[in-house]
Amino acid sequence: MERAVPHAVPLGQMEVFQALQRLHMTVFSQSVSPCGKFLAAGNNYGQIVIFSLSAALSSEAKEESKKPVVTFQAHDGPVYSMVSTDRQLVSAGDGEVKAWLWAEILKKGSKELWRRQPPYRTSLEVPEINALLLVPKENSLILAGGDCQLHTMDLETGAFTRALRGHTDYIHCLALRERSPEVLSGGEDGAVRLWDLRTAKEVQTIEVYKHEECSRPHNGRWIGCLATDSDWMVCGGGPALTLWHLRSSTPTTIFPMRAPQKHVTFYQDLILSAGQGPCVNQWQLSGELKAQVPSSSPGLLSLSLNQQPAAPECKVLTAAGNSCRVDVFTNLGYRAFSLSF
Repeated sequence: MERAVPHAVPLGQMEVFQALQRLHMTVFSQSVSPCGKFLAAGNNYGQIVIFSLSAALSSEAKEESKKPVVTFQAHDGPVYSMVSTDRQLVSAGDGEVKAWLWAEILKKGSKELWRRQPPYRTSLEVPEINALLLVPKENSLILAGGDCQLHTMDLETGAFTRALRGHTDYIHCLALRERSPEVLSGGEDGAVRLWDLRTAKEVQTIEVYKHEECSRPHNGRWIGCLATDSDWMVCGGGPALTLWHLRSSTPTTIFPMRAPQKHVTFYQDLILSAGQGPCVNQWQLSGELKAQVPSSSPGLLSLSLNQQPAAPECKVLTAAGNSCRVDVFTNLGYRAFSLSF
């Protein structure tokens, strides 16, 4: 369903309203379906749309193939984050997290399966939930955002089992260090904190902005993106995008990118990043910029790598942000086409 508009609006006005919506649209979040053939995208109007990657990538694809196959109103405010389990699509907005069955969504059904609200300090508190993270071995979901805490939810029972406290300002991003098992969190306070999931204790703190080589006071101290690969972490935001050795808490590579980065991920022997500016950046681990691939958005907030083994023909990178388009890269060298709301 589309976002509510006044009843009995003339067709011409409706078209103008929808055109204005698209003009001012921001796509905050993406998630690939368990089968790998569909992509969910969530925007600032609380809508989730589903695109068929398999139809858009088909040799017989038409312009209509790049439009949503399902659209529904998920939240009253922006859809800040999404993840997919083997059956469910889970989304987060202001103060609550919701879930839908993928099988029902693809049948054009949008009845929510469940909704949960973490235990906030007051009933009046409605902080945004900026980040969701699945912990498959525990069958749990970690969510974090405006209340400066990490909340762990048991996906089987729906119960919130613990809250991890340490950040002094709101949290932007989460990453899972699977072998440990540890969770990394980055926030507005300028710190990356590592949490041991077995003890629910903070085991390491890296205050990135205090390292002179990373610090950029004119951009602020906030950490807006992070990713981990075993003993390595990459993070950025106000401070420079930096590769860290976690065991020694040492910055090893400072990437020469002036614009603050909002999303980063390890991919094979590269690091991919995006943020302010209309490009997906490909970095060598040594710090060399291998490529800057133009996107159709003036700024990017989210990258998604579809690596589902069930659909190798849909193995793509998608990028979204300050526009109504989701760019599709069939290889890392160029944008093949855009999906459009």
